[in-house]
Amino acid sequence: MPVRSDLRNVAIVAHVDHGKTTLVDAMLWQSGAFGEHQHVDERAMDSGDLEREKGITILAKNTAVHYRGPAALKAGLEDGLTINVVDTPGHADFGGEVERALSMVDGVVLLVDASEGPLPQTRFVLRKALAAKLPVVLLVNKVDRPDSRIDAVVTEAQDLLLGLASDLADEVPDLDLDAILDVPVVYASGKARRASLNRPADGTLPDHEDLEPLFATIIEKIPAPTYEEGAPLQAHVTNLDASPFLGRIALLRIHNGELRKGQTVAWARHDGTMKNVRISELLRTEALDRVPTERAFAGDIVAVAGIEDITIGESLVDADDPRPLPLIQIDDPAISMTIGINTSPLAGRVKGHKLTARQVKDRLDRELVGNVSLKVLPTDRPDAWEVQGRGELALAILVEQMRREGFELTVGKPQVVTKIIDGKRHEPMERQTIDVPEEYLGTVTQLMAARKGRMETMSNHGTGWVRMEFVVPARGLIGFRTRFLTETRGTGIASSISEGYEPWQGEIEMRSTGSMVADRAGSVTPFAMIKLQERGSFFVEPTSEVYEGQVVGENPRNEDMDVNITKEKQLTNMRSSTADNFESLVPPRKLTLEESLEFAAEDECVEVTPEAVRIRKVILDANERYKSASRNRRAAG
Repeated sequence: MPVRSDLRNVAIVAHVDHGKTTLVDAMLWQSGAFGEHQHVDERAMDSGDLEREKGITILAKNTAVHYRGPAALKAGLEDGLTINVVDTPGHADFGGEVERALSMVDGVVLLVDASEGPLPQTRFVLRKALAAKLPVVLLVNKVDRPDSRIDAVVTEAQDLLLGLASDLADEVPDLDLDAILDVPVVYASGKARRASLNRPADGTLPDHEDLEPLFATIIEKIPAPTYEEGAPLQAHVTNLDASPFLGRIALLRIHNGELRKGQTVAWARHDGTMKNVRISELLRTEALDRVPTERAFAGDIVAVAGIEDITIGESLVDADDPRPLPLIQIDDPAISMTIGINTSPLAGRVKGHKLTARQVKDRLDRELVGNVSLKVLPTDRPDAWEVQGRGELALAILVEQMRREGFELTVGKPQVVTKIIDGKRHEPMERQTIDVPEEYLGTVTQLMAARKGRMETMSNHGTGWVRMEFVVPARGLIGFRTRFLTETRGTGIASSISEGYEPWQGEIEMRSTGSMVADRAGSVTPFAMIKLQERGSFFVEPTSEVYEGQVVGENPRNEDMDVNITKEKQLTNMRSSTADNFESLVPPRKLTLEESLEFAAEDECVEVTPEAVRIRKVILDANERYKSASRNRRAAG
């Protein structure tokens, strides 16, 4: 088959925080994409506010690196070549992004931290790459870390590759095992913008001055795109974007044929129908910008404008000889939460907030367009919907984005999505990898045992840290993170990945503490807080407004406690020598949106507004709550 030797399409895959986006920055700098005095932010690919704040990649994005170095000349490409780099999220919750990214490329660079080694999300993205029969280049990043253990990490990565290859032997019978055994290894420091094919000593920089060895390996080991000579147009929509001037923009990989500006093509939809559309604008990527172009060929990754309702997974094909491409397959969602309008007494206090059910539904429908791993289902209430996604973090980020856009919402506690298999209820399981200092080994084992976790492996690298792997029900991990960080004094590292479905594991006690619930509306007084602070910790500040049924703090005992947090001090005409000592007031805990969702009990939900995040009871009235609880107990008994 003919090949486009002047092009390489490659995805960079790795676990969260192993340095993918920093490496892409370094590749762009070396290729001369940025001017000498141009101001460029660190992690330039992480363009969203939330991505910058959290330091993680949420959306898969592509960039084009124009490379004209020695390796291009050696390959006979005097004009250089274009490397389309796709930066993928490292978090399994954003797996839908990874699956789309892998459908755009011809090979992957597997990036592994020189100290932490392969972690669960590494396994997740690598499994997807091997199943798609994509060649792999192993890149050991951060080799200059003082605690790096390069040899051991390379061995672990090769073991992981072989383990995944044997797992996939039945699913992908023609897997090339020789290529997997012979994976090239590059050693790099993305931050220092250096790479080498020679293994440096632990904790030292690579011996080459720049990233030339990485470029040479990509050109040599990642195949150039192939196409069928004379075949009609076939282009796959893998991502969506929007522009205030051009409207919806579809990102697509051209598999065969060519695409021209102003051309009329057939649009193959999800439902099997065809419609003729005109390409009003054709754009190619240069570094971080999109620039207009007249035509694009097989192998190119381009953006087109002018097709209003096009969505991910659909195809653009030749109008005279349509040959649609298969739709992108996405794993099933594992976690769901109910999102509805804000029903609290404080709803709609601020002018300009988006409050109505129609506005919330329109926003959720818009999210479905670009996020293929989400599902929105109706509930028995007209103003609330069940949103299903890959994981807790993906759903929390959707709610956070809506909050920043001015929406007021009521969000239910995350639940797992169960399946009926052979007449029995099955629930999603997770493979959890935990790294902790040795002294917390017993603590973590206890925490996981309470959540029905089964330990599969445990290894001690002799550095004072222990790595454990558990298989645990997905619902056991809801609310686990906060507790885990508290128990390990913030030193533990935990990450998980989907492990299929198993029969329902039985009851899990999610929280050993109760809630302190306000029994009336009003303003919080310091006097009431000082009197109550021995009974628990608070989430609210003095003078903030509360309502009946709002959770204002945590009770150390495993029961809810109704409190009067608005109580005023009775004034007398006598001065007291024991006047209130406000210095003894313990500062309240500020819960983030994710922490609030984790903390909420079964009968609680979270009120989310642009100004505040509050936990509240689903039934605000105390008497109604007690009646409902006794009815539930009788029904259960």
